[in-house]
Amino acid sequence: MALGRAGTAARIAVVAAAGAGAAYLASRPTLVPWPSKVRPTFVGLTAAQGAGLAWLATGAVGLRGRPAPPLTRRAVRAAAAAAAVTGAVVAGKAALPRASQRLEGGGRALDAGFSEPPADPHVSGSPASLVSHATLGREGARLVGDVVPAETIEYVTGIPARSSGVRVFVGIDSADTVEERVELAIAELHRTGGFDRAYLLVESPAGSGYANPSPVDILEIMSLGDSAVVVVGYGLLPSFLSLDRVDLAARTQKLLLDRIREELADRPRRPRLLVYGESLGARVQQAAIPGGTADLDAYGIDHALWVGTPGGRSSVAFHEAVQGESLTIDRPELIPQPLPDPRPRVWFLEHDGDPVVRFEPSVARRRPPWLARRPRGRNVPEGMVWFPGITWAQVLVDTVFATNVRPGKFESRGHDYRADLGGTVPLAFGFDPDPAVSTRLEETLREREIARARRLGEA
Repeated sequence: MALGRAGTAARIAVVAAAGAGAAYLASRPTLVPWPSKVRPTFVGLTAAQGAGLAWLATGAVGLRGRPAPPLTRRAVRAAAAAAAVTGAVVAGKAALPRASQRLEGGGRALDAGFSEPPADPHVSGSPASLVSHATLGREGARLVGDVVPAETIEYVTGIPARSSGVRVFVGIDSADTVEERVELAIAELHRTGGFDRAYLLVESPAGSGYANPSPVDILEIMSLGDSAVVVVGYGLLPSFLSLDRVDLAARTQKLLLDRIREELADRPRRPRLLVYGESLGARVQQAAIPGGTADLDAYGIDHALWVGTPGGRSSVAFHEAVQGESLTIDRPELIPQPLPDPRPRVWFLEHDGDPVVRFEPSVARRRPPWLARRPRGRNVPEGMVWFPGITWAQVLVDTVFATNVRPGKFESRGHDYRADLGGTVPLAFGFDPDPAVSTRLEETLREREIARARRLGEA
């Protein structure tokens, strides 16, 4: 049965309102800037989908012989929320080439600037190493090929370096199984004397094998070179394509920690044991010690720092598991002065406006606390509104553009934590640099990043 003029007019009104409402909501500010072509695409597709769904919904009602429903907030909301999913997927696909260009590069291919094995016997991939340089992959070669020089350590601290830092990296191609890769890492720590250093850092890499060098640089500087870091990879793909490897990665981390505990058990002098994970690496490391405080005690972990942990139930649960001895900050300026006594053993560095931290499925159906609080956190726009489905889709697209890295230009925004590490890592790892040392450390971190970018042909 036809709708009739009144029904048709009402139907058109609902469709137009649904499209306009979806467009308005999709155009609201989000956590990070998008490239100029992405937001209009997202808004247009969301509006079109909202209007299309409203057309189908009102048509189905009218064809059964009843007049199409009048304009209602519920109809507009349902159409707009459903449209957001399609809009996010299509806009995400539009953004993917740009993200891929930044994140890809061939996980196995070595950069020209890091293609030669390092001469330093204290690092993996050197002629003295048990690990072939060719198996380190792009990220491993970068990490082991850039140990902090003794003169840099002395410049920052004013004290001569005691030794050269140990850097152990075992790539996914360095051995066939998790067990073999972990045993190779342990053998490398024995070969390099890593277990005899004052500090031993276990860094959990991202999916591509990326292990942020800045915390390692900071530890080598603050410890006067008397430190070792160990990284065991579990893949070569970017983190957003490695979510299916979290279980494998967590098993790798757990086995590595198990073996380190065994090695340190009978030593009269043991290094201070530190753990660090960033982004997916943080989630992986937390998944390896789900007992929180109890697991930290069992492994003898002295200090833990996790940066930009992806949001979700597991993150909330882990925060609760270490609540009694943890500190969560948005930036170094929020570190309590003086520090609590005893100093927190577990530190979380999580930007209020980091979409990777804030994105989780529940945002699709209920307003998250970070959008409900007043005043809002840093870099959470006052004009950002919550709406079922649409806000979830916006934050999903935000995650694609959460990191905008320019060598040497540190920004404390989104998923970029480079500007925060110099002020956070020393304190989280138990050091207390004076203001002059902190200033020189920040300057050095920027200079080293620019130097690495030049070796990579990026600066």
